[in-house]
Amino acid sequence: MNEQELKDTLVRENGEFRKILEEHRSCELELDRIREKTHLTEADDVAEREIKKRKLALKDRMYRIMADFENRS
Repeated sequence: MNEQELKDTLVRENGEFRKILEEHRSCELELDRIREKTHLTEADDVAEREIKKRKLALKDRMYRIMADFENRS
């Protein structure tokens, strides 16, 4: 099973994975909104760093779930 097939399976079968993926996508949208600004404030810089950290943590969790699923299969 390739990575995309695995993700598709987990989205269908694993509520935690689905929730994390949705939150990861939400972080990406927030980052896009910040990046669209022509001038970033200090608060924008701080927010961007925090969102990136959160997004990375979510991605790490998704990959742990994926690895666990593959190990059980």
